[in-house]
Amino acid sequence: MKGHMNTELGDIIVENEAVAQYAGLCAMECFGIVGMAVVSVKDGLVKLLKGDSISKGVNVVIENDGVVVNYHVIVAYGVSIAAVAENLKDSVTYKLEEFLGMKVKCINIYVEGVRILD
Repeated sequence: MKGHMNTELGDIIVENEAVAQYAGLCAMECFGIVGMAVVSVKDGLVKLLKGDSISKGVNVVIENDGVVVNYHVIVAYGVSIAAVAENLKDSVTYKLEEFLGMKVKCINIYVEGVRILD
């Protein structure tokens, strides 16, 4: 479902893909996040996503009463996963609510892998 808002100047429709891309960029700014991940259905391997395909590691569902975001991430080796997840939730919640003007209902984080930073 797309985000739909009525204003005095007209209707605003927000595509899920646009929100997913913004949410992915917000996540990449968080400490400890190496990147978004996608799990290959064919062989079950986890692949680190680069630049343009960052939104494939983010699933966004826009409902009437808010937004639900599911992240599939790869975290940096040696960091506290709990601290990274908390930072990600707080940062993304604030930025998405400012960006969309809608409430973030839930953020689910799936850690698909750990990677050593170069």
